[in-house]
Amino acid sequence: LGFQNAASPLMEQLIFFHDHSLTILILMISIVAFNMITTIFNLNIDQHMLESQELELFWTIVPSFILIFIGLPSIRLLYLMDEVYKPSITIKTIGHQWYWSYEYSDFCNVEFDAYMIPSTDLSNKMFRLLDVDNRTVIPINSQVRSLITAADVLHSWAVPNLGVSADAVPGRLNQVNFYSNRPGLSFGQCSEICGAN
Repeated sequence: LGFQNAASPLMEQLIFFHDHSLTILILMISIVAFNMITTIFNLNIDQHMLESQELELFWTIVPSFILIFIGLPSIRLLYLMDEVYKPSITIKTIGHQWYWSYEYSDFCNVEFDAYMIPSTDLSNKMFRLLDVDNRTVIPINSQVRSLITAADVLHSWAVPNLGVSADAVPGRLNQVNFYSNRPGLSFGQCSEICGAN
């Protein structure tokens, strides 16, 4: 279990932040578990201690520092994800129930639908529930902007190894920018269960 191999600098930063946060959480859980176990099995309990200013100050300040160590990198990443660069290409992505439509309008007007290939039609080198009949092609080492909307119900367009995800809402236009620095296949997924129309 884990993340897919990162295909963008943003996803590398997200994986690093995940590892950073997980390290802090494991350290906190270990300290709390150690204190609970030693308290349970400790027979020398001071029953007359009612308060300790130093202890209360300690367990107020330490969580503040922990929140700072997790919050500052998180805020930096949030601003990095919303940074808008000059895109080399813009792709309009439209969510439909059970398929996506794509429009390239920068160079020539190209429109196509990407339907998931049924399990009965898959060959040996295809991936079940991930491969589509028309793949979207994006250039590497250049900024790509995707304008995302939906035609019918709520959808969520996501490409995990690029570190992008956006809601596709009927009547609204969302925008994500991404940069791919590794050639290869990137599998996108709808990250939301579409309801009945």
